[in-house]
Amino acid sequence: MDFAELMLRTVEIMRDQPAIREHYRRRFRHILVDEFQDTNRLQYAWLKMFAPLPGEASADGAVYGAQGVFAVGDDDQSIYAFRGAQVGNMRDFEREYRVEQVIKLEQNYRSMGHILDAANELIAHNERRLGKNLRTEAGPGEPIRVHEATSDYAEAQWVLEEISQVHRAGTERREIAILYRSNAQSRVMESALFNAGLPYRVYGGLRFFERAEVKHALAYLRLIENPNDDTSFLRVVNFPARGIGARTVEQLQDAARASGRSLAQSVGAVGGAAAVKLAGFVQIIERLREATRGLTLREIIEHVLHDSGLLDFYRTDKEGADRIENLEELVNAAEAFVTQEGFGRDAVALPVDELAPGSLATPEEVGVAAAAPVEVTPDAETGEIMSPLAAFLTHASLEAGDNQAEAGQDAVQLMTIHAAKGLEFDAVFITGLEEGLFPHENAMSDADGLEEERRLMYVAITRARKRLYLTFSQTRLLHGQTRYNVRSRWFDELPEDALKWLTPRTAGFGSGYAKAYQEAWSRGSGLGSMVGAGRMGPASGAGRGSGASAGTLGSGAGLRNSNGPTGTDGRPLRVGQGVFHTKFGEGVIVTLEGSGTDARAQVNFGRHGMKWLALSVAKLTPVD
Repeated sequence: MDFAELMLRTVEIMRDQPAIREHYRRRFRHILVDEFQDTNRLQYAWLKMFAPLPGEASADGAVYGAQGVFAVGDDDQSIYAFRGAQVGNMRDFEREYRVEQVIKLEQNYRSMGHILDAANELIAHNERRLGKNLRTEAGPGEPIRVHEATSDYAEAQWVLEEISQVHRAGTERREIAILYRSNAQSRVMESALFNAGLPYRVYGGLRFFERAEVKHALAYLRLIENPNDDTSFLRVVNFPARGIGARTVEQLQDAARASGRSLAQSVGAVGGAAAVKLAGFVQIIERLREATRGLTLREIIEHVLHDSGLLDFYRTDKEGADRIENLEELVNAAEAFVTQEGFGRDAVALPVDELAPGSLATPEEVGVAAAAPVEVTPDAETGEIMSPLAAFLTHASLEAGDNQAEAGQDAVQLMTIHAAKGLEFDAVFITGLEEGLFPHENAMSDADGLEEERRLMYVAITRARKRLYLTFSQTRLLHGQTRYNVRSRWFDELPEDALKWLTPRTAGFGSGYAKAYQEAWSRGSGLGSMVGAGRMGPASGAGRGSGASAGTLGSGAGLRNSNGPTGTDGRPLRVGQGVFHTKFGEGVIVTLEGSGTDARAQVNFGRHGMKWLALSVAKLTPVD
């Protein structure tokens, strides 16, 4: 039995055996319940078996009066509905046990006044709550700082710089926390801290590249890059399960040691039914390697996640949603890597070991941007010609190295908001405050889900003692594509006099191209197929498309440029504009680059996907 079934069997015995029920009701005259907001229906039923309701009849016909039951909880911090917690248990307890006195503990000894004012005003928007108003005698403190970034990478860089300033002012790093709504968001922050050499600790979880599902995906990628990687072979030879047991693997290892060859090369030395299964796995890797030739790094990863069976496996897993988010974030990590390292988003990412130094290769083969074949030259230090895939795998290994802070070391704390419950810090950064991300898009369709998201924000705000920062970005890389964001509705529910905007506050959508993109959505630019494919459309208030690098988007270049490229009717083209193409139909311009004959545009044509078009050739007509 697990814990839940122990509870269930106890309730059943107490329900069906009056003598046993009466024995324990007499034995325990006083009962204390803590963290009552996190109880589920079964636990509440368990309580009622031990502590009868007033007016309930006993086995001998007597009527129970008030019992010595004392419950402590905070309904505003009920954030575990996904585990079965029922915040309504507190209201039911008050009614069913005829509570005559509710004691409200409203004095707060942790946070400054502005922080509490924000928490109070936010949570007041929830309708189904018992109600309380936190107060402090510590004074108002500093205002809550709000920052709007141009991209998730710009957001991470700003947080990093602010952390450095706070630390220089005397705050220990261990008293600084970065909070985020979902686990996958940690990757960008981790990357920024890693590149800056700042120690950090992921509280209550693993760093991004150490998570099991990410390691599985990287193992498949390493086998594509090098089929003789024994460590990666062992990790995924039977994951997802394909009937290859420990005994079979042991025989294979013995054969490999005897021949001095790799595990993949030694598969033929194993006999029987095991040989067929091992050969089947080797064929899977060979098919993946062949199928991904000529693809970009992002496309390779997407292909591997699907055809390896990893995504299907986690879709059937009880807690697979977070793992799938992390696998999708791996696509983002790859997309960011090729952009930042200068390979180019469209560079072919498979190994180039068959290219000899001195020979000529296409730009795609060596992962560079060029207009003509280039000479293959080895690295000046290592002599190695490294493909985008190999370089990314090396980067992942480095980032999964020893940058995690040691026990007792002064380090920045990273965690999900769920993991932060019960903790407190001098300075707190709540990141990713955008519609669809926080509040999460899965919770925005019903009132109960939205109220829980609001309680989660309440918990996040009240983790801060002295300083609180709220950040959001105009664009964020999700699922390998750039998403144009609307700032979270939470900003409209916070008191203005408690906030200090560090960037100009704009109405509704963010500023610049994000607003233009949303305007294109509202005009109905023929992108209904994107909604059908599961991407966010006009109804959700956020569009998603494959944008250029963070640097290009962050600058807002091409938004409105009277000297830039024009459509067939002579009107200037701009990012976010709806356009018509004779072959691909209607779409939205995501990126504009270059000028004159070199001008090009990236356009999201919905059903036809993203297309890079040379504007000197492609004829685009603006759509009003």
